[in-house]
Amino acid sequence: MKKTTPRKKQPKPTPKPKQNRNKEREQERLERAIRFSQKNREERKAKGEDEPEKKGSNRERKHAYYQEKVKPKKTRERSKPPTKKWKPVKPEEALFTSDTVRLNKYLAHCGVAARRKADEIIEQGLVQVNGKVVTEMGYRLTPKDKVTYKGKVILPVRHVYILLNKPKDYITSVSDERNRKTVMDLIAKATNERVYPVGRLDRNTTGLLLLTNDGDLALALSHPSKEVEKVYEVELDRGLAREDFEKIRKGLELEDGPAPVDEIAYPDKGNMRIVGVALHIGRNRIVRRIFEHLGYKVERLDRTVYAGLTKKDLPRSRWRHLSSREIMMLKNHAKG
Repeated sequence: MKKTTPRKKQPKPTPKPKQNRNKEREQERLERAIRFSQKNREERKAKGEDEPEKKGSNRERKHAYYQEKVKPKKTRERSKPPTKKWKPVKPEEALFTSDTVRLNKYLAHCGVAARRKADEIIEQGLVQVNGKVVTEMGYRLTPKDKVTYKGKVILPVRHVYILLNKPKDYITSVSDERNRKTVMDLIAKATNERVYPVGRLDRNTTGLLLLTNDGDLALALSHPSKEVEKVYEVELDRGLAREDFEKIRKGLELEDGPAPVDEIAYPDKGNMRIVGVALHIGRNRIVRRIFEHLGYKVERLDRTVYAGLTKKDLPRSRWRHLSSREIMMLKNHAKG
């Protein structure tokens, strides 16, 4: 067995002294300052000037020198665009975009009624222009004309757009002869303007309902040619059979014509009683009649989407004003 001799521990090399860069820089600054002061003294002697008195500390003298000798960098000022004061547009100015405007459109902007209803009001002789009764359809107004309805001068109002999550047992109407609850009771504190619902929801149907005093937008969204998409969640008394699902998807023929749907789906595949339906036709009780045609009973019907508007953060029986982006979306949709 060989004997291993232990290795001799080598002495650790002594670390080289680190050069202190800060001290070197400080020394260089000091030498430059000395050379600079010597140069100034020689220049003053050559000119025959006396030695100036030292006032203040070195820091203060150094600061004063740089303030006098060193010119600050000029920063380029950016030209600011001229600011224009925003002035609110009056409703009558926004209405008269041309020289004249139709009387029924004026009444709709004043919140009297939608355009179709306004034509009936004009025909009944309830509207006067400059003190004279006007019954002519298509009569056009100028900005100087004075319009009265039932003896009161009417002026255009600012448009209001309210989205309501309608609960059960409320009538989609401005008023009710039998004193039943209407959707107007739910938005009583929303505005002082006279608004009316766009489209209808049955008394037992819940979900999104738009109310506004913008007659043009209400008429456009209600017109079938605009094909406003509406999405409903339907709960049936029993599961929807696959063959009936396909019949609805392909389109049924009802007593008042075809009933095409844009899309139909099961939101929860484990529960065939709940069905989602998207369609753009707006005939009376159309969703209920589609399922009743196949022998199903609709136990719950809820509108979840209307013209791109959703129920997000809007509990049942609550309302909210539309944002400017949502209003623009609706107007673009109405233009088609």
